[in-house]
Amino acid sequence: MRFRHRDGSVVHLGYSATVLPAADLDELIKWLDGCAGAARAELGVPTLGIGLWLVSPLADRLANSPVALRRLQRALTRHKLEVVSLNGVAHSAFVDKVVGSKVYCPDWTDTERLRYTVDLVDILAELLPPDAEYGSISTLPLAWREPWSKQRDAATRVAFDRLEFHLDRTERRTGRRIRIAVEPEPGCVLEMVGQAAGWLSTYVSPDAGKSRIGLGLDTCHLAVQFEEPGPAFETLWRAGVDVVKAQLSVAPQLVDPSDGLGRQVLADLSDPKYLRQVREWCGPGVDDVDLAYQLSGHACWRMHAHIAAHEPPPAPLTATTAVLDECLNRMVGGGHPMTHHLESETYTWTRQPRTRAQLAKRIVGELQWLRDRLTGLGLQEILG
Repeated sequence: MRFRHRDGSVVHLGYSATVLPAADLDELIKWLDGCAGAARAELGVPTLGIGLWLVSPLADRLANSPVALRRLQRALTRHKLEVVSLNGVAHSAFVDKVVGSKVYCPDWTDTERLRYTVDLVDILAELLPPDAEYGSISTLPLAWREPWSKQRDAATRVAFDRLEFHLDRTERRTGRRIRIAVEPEPGCVLEMVGQAAGWLSTYVSPDAGKSRIGLGLDTCHLAVQFEEPGPAFETLWRAGVDVVKAQLSVAPQLVDPSDGLGRQVLADLSDPKYLRQVREWCGPGVDDVDLAYQLSGHACWRMHAHIAAHEPPPAPLTATTAVLDECLNRMVGGGHPMTHHLESETYTWTRQPRTRAQLAKRIVGELQWLRDRLTGLGLQEILG
């Protein structure tokens, strides 16, 4: 979906395919055929953006096989789908029963992370629509916070310098500008916007909006950390760090953690395979909701689970919708957009869809809700 901002530029709204990851090309095309294409048709839009998540073996194949890449391009064209962004945070489709912090491996101290990201750059340069201003790729906030050291940070700087060189070379070779969006996340080396702004200041371009490496703002992560959008955006502005991409969802919150039923509902909300970090307002946090008994319980809890903005969570939980609304207002409600890439990233549902058709309806509901928000901010949907 595309929207015309009041300054004349185009803002893209898409949907993150992390909701149904694909292990290989056949599975990915089945998802496009049976879900993404159906969602676009039901929305009645001329094109729908899909933020693909390509696990490492699939990314390697697409980057090195023109035949495989053309097959994917044909499927996208068939369903009038466009790709302006890729999700490069998770490298692998983990089969472990409990993944935990391994989801952040390999991190940016490992050369495999750079190799994988370079593959994504090469793929996106081919998939990007010719009229798109740039393409974006999300990546993890360096690593899980432990272990970390000056030596590991220095190794990461070397990797990012090589990545920036590849981005420059790709633009010169293809005419396609690809940008990297480093996404702060609870528990990682960069978990707060201020931390990320400081680390990313090295890559600020003298031309506003032109940095090849900038921030990926996740409204769920921001809310979980109890970061106020106003000060967060002020920090980015002062540091000159671009918001390359924004991922849109809300987090569940439990206003009264002394409510035993509420604690249970919170714990049941998302997949225990992955970390469900919990933060307490003005207090500490834990790396998983199963450890929340260590918190005082005297103030509001928020959990890292990307839930749908248009579906209220089960009582007594509420959602951080106000944070999402304020972020949207600041990013695209002003005279110039802070980012041109918006992506819905809901993958925790209060009622789990059992079929691709049911999932398509959920995607439609989420995007319709966001469409109303954007038009309410004065953006004009492009229907032709």
